Amino acid sequence: MALYGQMRDISMFRFINRELMWNIISEQVVFYKYNVTTTKVNMYGESVEGRNFADPVLLFSLIEVGAQTSPVDDFGVEFKWPTTFRFLRDDLVDANLHPEQGDIIMWQEGYWEIDNVNATQFFVGKDPDYPYLDGAGNNPYETDLGQFGYNVSIICETHYVPSDRVNIQLSRM
Repeated sequence: MALYGQMRDISMFRFINRELMWNIISEQVVFYKYNVTTTKVNMYGESVEGRNFADPVLLFSLIEVGAQTSPVDDFGVEFKWPTTFRFLRDDLVDANLHPEQGDIIMWQEGYWEIDNVNATQFFVGKDPDYPYLDGAGNNPYETDLGQFGYNVSIICETHYVPSDRVNIQLSRM
């Protein structure tokens, strides 16, 4: 039986994380979930009238801003600004959100499109969704591994997108 990582430890860890994110860091972003069903596409799979998004959701995030670069190519100057957004998984579950490629995050009047999502940041290195059972549904070493561990956060790696390419109009905040 594992010594740490039970529900009591996870509850304390969750409380401290939310206290840090909500009351101390308190950096908020607006999350726009890409809506595939309402986006009209042409025969090439391109959106005809721009992409459609679900209603925005306000979330707390830990943000790591990358270096801004402006490489020049045959088409002119391109602006690159990679940024990493970290969300508490519990906040996303409460908001019924699952970040995917193509979703948009608005932060400080700028828009970032999600390129990559990493959802494997575990407390005590254990994912409770995978208790490593054999074919009979048993684990010969531990009987209660499903009660240990915790998936802490979801990390979204993004790139900057100019506002005219996003098709989001702010009507009110």
